[in-house]
Amino acid sequence: MYEILQQQMSPDLGWEFYLPLMAILGMIAMAVPVWVSLGLGTVGMLYFTEVLPTTLMGEALFDGIDAFALIAIPLFILTGDVLARTGLANKLLDVAEATVGGFKSGFGTATVLGCGFFACISGSDAAGAAAVGRMTIGRLVEQGYPRPYACALVAGGACTGILIPPSIAYIIIGLILGISASTLFLAAMIPGLMVMLAIMLTNVVVNRIYKYERSDRGFSIKRWLRAVYDGRFALMVPFIILGGIYSGMFTPTEAAAVAVVSTIIIGLFQGTLKVSDFPKMLESSARVNGVILPIIAVSLPLAQTLAALDIPQGFVMYMTSLSDDPNVLILMMIAILVISGCIMETTPNIVILSPLLLPLAQEIGMSEIHFCIMMVTALGAGFITPPFGLNLFVVSSLTNTPILPIAVRAVPYVLALISVVMLIAFIPQLSLWAF
Repeated sequence: MYEILQQQMSPDLGWEFYLPLMAILGMIAMAVPVWVSLGLGTVGMLYFTEVLPTTLMGEALFDGIDAFALIAIPLFILTGDVLARTGLANKLLDVAEATVGGFKSGFGTATVLGCGFFACISGSDAAGAAAVGRMTIGRLVEQGYPRPYACALVAGGACTGILIPPSIAYIIIGLILGISASTLFLAAMIPGLMVMLAIMLTNVVVNRIYKYERSDRGFSIKRWLRAVYDGRFALMVPFIILGGIYSGMFTPTEAAAVAVVSTIIIGLFQGTLKVSDFPKMLESSARVNGVILPIIAVSLPLAQTLAALDIPQGFVMYMTSLSDDPNVLILMMIAILVISGCIMETTPNIVILSPLLLPLAQEIGMSEIHFCIMMVTALGAGFITPPFGLNLFVVSSLTNTPILPIAVRAVPYVLALISVVMLIAFIPQLSLWAF
């Protein structure tokens, strides 16, 4: 296969390209930080292939992240942190529990709905898994769920973090491919809700089989109204963000800024946030942001190098030589994305794979918006795909539960998410309904 791939992609590709590429994969496998692996590999590729000057690396590190749209990322991360510190996340969970908690498997379903609420504000799956997991896993165990299954449920629900707008993943892929983030947010509305409903339905089915939850409290309109009233300020935040974006009042970046200010004002007004909390809050958000932006910075020159080497065009030639059936090629792309999603974080996957796979998608008649939604959803499925799903490790470290039992219990959710990915891939109108 190596010889075939080399011939199909470019007659000039040799060890100068494949050695740095294998070095990148090897460093990632050895747990070297992703941004370091990508950075060193890119420098090696530029040096050996001489396709572009090595000075590109220094320029791209700054030019690549000098984009107005990227300002939304630290702001959404900070909003999620303020939400957790002010207790507003608990209010959202209370609303979710009052809404669906009266049904069988109610609190498990409420946990997933709470993840969806949190996703409407933070735009991050790992943040959602950590924040919602701290609040719900203990209560899920008290309700009768085994701890590994409770962890798997939260990990699955937290996948909505990159799938329900506003999503950091859509901001990044929009920046890379030159598509408006607002457009992608609108296109992702139905697919995001489908993912959340799929996770809920899976929990209902599993709970009916194993009878985990022992909740017998029915739905109460009085209790629901009380929860909505108590959580009115928390519910305002997603309405402000999404309402402002979809009405055209805000860009995603402006909406993120408004969300930060709104949550801070609410926290100070309610007395749940103090000025003394700001240093720790900013430090926590800066740590998360410090993981994402360096990856974007070093991934962009790698993407430019691959483009200069005609790798995307060669990849299209190679894939179409394997099969000219669009359905088969879509399944191949989904397999690549799910596997990549369970090995690496969303950011490097998007920056590296989106320019590589988009030409193939366009070759078989898939629009760029449809491709973006399919890609991000498939990567989301990878977050809970054993054995390397990122969300599995987040909830495992959060609860000191071994990863293997959680991974086993996550299998139904993986199947549910892949089913949604298939529907999105083969029914374009689910993503293109507004266009």
